[in-house]
Amino acid sequence: MNDATEQKRPSASAPVTKAVVPAAGLGTRFLPATKATPKEMLPIVDKPAIQYVVEEAVAADLKDVLMITGRSKRSIEDHFDRAYELEEALEAKGDDARLRSVRESSDLAQVHYVRQGEPRGLGHAVLCAEAHVGDNPFAVLLGDDLIESADLLRRMIEVRERRGGSVVALMEVEPEQVSLYGCAGIEPTDEEDVVAVTDLVEKPAPEHAPSRWAIIGRYVCDPAVFPVLHETPPGRGGEIQLTDALRELARRKPEDGGTVHGVLFRGRRYDTGNKADYIRTVVDFACRRPDLADELLPWLRDFVERQDAGRP
Repeated sequence: MNDATEQKRPSASAPVTKAVVPAAGLGTRFLPATKATPKEMLPIVDKPAIQYVVEEAVAADLKDVLMITGRSKRSIEDHFDRAYELEEALEAKGDDARLRSVRESSDLAQVHYVRQGEPRGLGHAVLCAEAHVGDNPFAVLLGDDLIESADLLRRMIEVRERRGGSVVALMEVEPEQVSLYGCAGIEPTDEEDVVAVTDLVEKPAPEHAPSRWAIIGRYVCDPAVFPVLHETPPGRGGEIQLTDALRELARRKPEDGGTVHGVLFRGRRYDTGNKADYIRTVVDFACRRPDLADELLPWLRDFVERQDAGRP
């Protein structure tokens, strides 16, 4: 490492102030709904999924948000922008509640956008953030995973600030599910919920998985990930995998931007990346809404009873 690089590298305690939200995927699992509507804009009751992700970042004091978008994603930008005509119409009607909900998304954070020219994997999407992030640590939040609170992200930022390097969120999954995730080899630390990551394998066969602890869609990355990503060849699926770059960093010394830690997450996570889990998420969120629960829960109970009894 040369002297110039030494001078540019921030200290391990450099604050995390920026969030990167990759949103350039094609959403093929939800076709035809996503033919013209970004999957990130599919509603969870009456709010698009991506707004929950931005709210989580803001709740963890990350108010500088970079969206990595692509073609046909303009509605994401429109959602986080002001809608003056709509606001004027609601204001004229005296509909203050809906006016607040419309303004909420545009007032959440300072949202920036950069386009990923072609979908070349999560690693490539993160690379698109390099100019915006610079030589600072940053968080990455994937829109497919909704985390109910910002506690996980806050904890990951705290671990980064004390231990340096990069931090991933890990959740234990069933053996038959490990091939759906990047899985980590881990060693314990002096903190019950923090582990040292020794290996990472993207979507391994169950017999080759280093553990059942899978990466879920939250990362806090050291800027050292960028030069590694530049050198990372396409991996599984012909895409540049962030998992592969983090695996390389896990093998490096701390002074070279190395070490990767994991925060073990046992809270509530919603996987909206497939149809059944998306529907479960919508039902769960709706049932916890005071304005919907009284009407929806009795209907659900009756629906289940009719299904169990074989009645239409």
